[in-house]
Amino acid sequence: MLVERPPTVNGVPLLSKQRHSVAASIATAFLLADNRSGSRQVTLTKVEVMLEFRAVFVVLLLLCINSAAIAQENQADVEIPPALEVYMGRTIAQTMHYLGAPWLIRENRENQERCSLMLANLDVKPGMTVCDMGCGNGFYALQMAKMVGEEGTVLGVDIQPEMLKLMSERAAEAGITNVKPILGTIADPKLPEGAVDIILCADVYHEFSHPEQMLAAMRASLAPNGVVVLLEFREEDPRVPIKPLHKMSKAQVNKELTANGFKLVKEFDKLPWQHMMFFGKDENTEPTSE
Repeated sequence: MLVERPPTVNGVPLLSKQRHSVAASIATAFLLADNRSGSRQVTLTKVEVMLEFRAVFVVLLLLCINSAAIAQENQADVEIPPALEVYMGRTIAQTMHYLGAPWLIRENRENQERCSLMLANLDVKPGMTVCDMGCGNGFYALQMAKMVGEEGTVLGVDIQPEMLKLMSERAAEAGITNVKPILGTIADPKLPEGAVDIILCADVYHEFSHPEQMLAAMRASLAPNGVVVLLEFREEDPRVPIKPLHKMSKAQVNKELTANGFKLVKEFDKLPWQHMMFFGKDENTEPTSE
């Protein structure tokens, strides 16, 4: 099972940012107690005994809090189910490795996919909060950042920190400041709830190893009238020069999205290689894929 775990040194987990302050407090309490006992040779008074007892109590309390935090994190890890290999009759493709990132910004991508035509029909408006799901090195995120303007935000989500680093470097070189990198997990994109106007999934949904969990999180993150836009290479067209595992048919896309509480609201069919399908929340239907 793919589970994110904290880094370790000699088998000991490193502390997360949330626990640094706890560790510092514990260390401080021990040092105070040690300084009290080592700096004097006189008999402890009742007040000093109470102070020593209070210091020990604080240490124990902080240790309990720290242990509870670790247990809660571990429990969250355990709740992530095993990665799927097949979903609703479709074999799930492997995630593209970050070493393949140069392919995303290849010179002939515009000629092959008509990316500018896709963006022109994405309905992005100034001031929006949009998400590039599986953003990679930011090929679409950086272009959408210009479209939403200074008042808007692009949330670039990826599960590979190396991809986010590449995107951030490209954004810095271009002077773009309204792209926010988000390190998601295989089951949670870490998006804000009820805040995202458009989630663009460009040739990425078919790689989700936890489609139901991801779709549920994306659905919860949509603003009123928000949409999830799927770009998927056309399985129906043998002329599209992409491996079969990285293609999807309209029927398959519809089957999976409608089973997870979405409804098709619009399509754009003039791209050379890809389906472009817009899905909104189906308020009258709860997800049925569980």
